[in-house]
Amino acid sequence: MRLLKVTRLAPTLLSSSLVVASSMTAAAQTSVPQRAVWVTKEVHFVFQGFTTKYSCDGLQSKIRNALLQLGARKDLRVDEGACSSPTGGPEPFPSVNVKLSVLQPLANNKEDAKAVLAHWKAIDLRLDKDPLWQAEDCELLEQIEHTFLPLFATRNVDYHSSCVPHQVSPGGTWLRAQVLSADKDGVARAAAAK
Repeated sequence: MRLLKVTRLAPTLLSSSLVVASSMTAAAQTSVPQRAVWVTKEVHFVFQGFTTKYSCDGLQSKIRNALLQLGARKDLRVDEGACSSPTGGPEPFPSVNVKLSVLQPLANNKEDAKAVLAHWKAIDLRLDKDPLWQAEDCELLEQIEHTFLPLFATRNVDYHSSCVPHQVSPGGTWLRAQVLSADKDGVARAAAAK
C-alpha cells in the first residue's frame, strides 16, 4: 500500500523538484552582482500604427512605463513631441523625445569610480495590466522592441509578434528578457553623484 502511494506521488514530487530547480537556476542567474555604469541616451520616437491610436500624453505614459520596466534610471525624461490635436485626443503620428540613462556592464569588471552594482533581472514587458488593452498595444510593443530594447544591456530575449493591422489578437505578442538592473544602493549612489 505504501509503495502504491509513493508511486502515485512520484510525478508530483518530480515536477515540484523541477520547478524548484528551475527557480533556483533563474535566481542564480539573476543574483550574481555585476559592476556597471550609467550611460545617457537620447531618442526621438514617432509611433506609426494602424490598429491603435494614442494621444501624445498617452504615448508619453506608455513609453515611460516601458523604459522603467526595462531598467532605465528613474530620472529619465519623456517629453511630448509635436502634437497636432489641441484637445489632447488621438494623434495620427504621436511622438516623444526621450533622454534616459541605461546600465552598461563594465568589461572584465574593470575599475570605474562611477560604477554601481547591478543584477540581471527577468522581466515580462507589460504595457497594460488588462490582457485586451495589452493586445491593442501590439504595434507599440513591436516598435519598443526595435527602437528602445537595443539601448539596454539584455540577455535571453524572448520576443514574439503576430500583429495584424486593424486586428487585435490577445496573447499574440510578448517581450521577455533579462535586463541589467541597478541595486538600490547603486541607484542611490548615482543620484548622490549628480
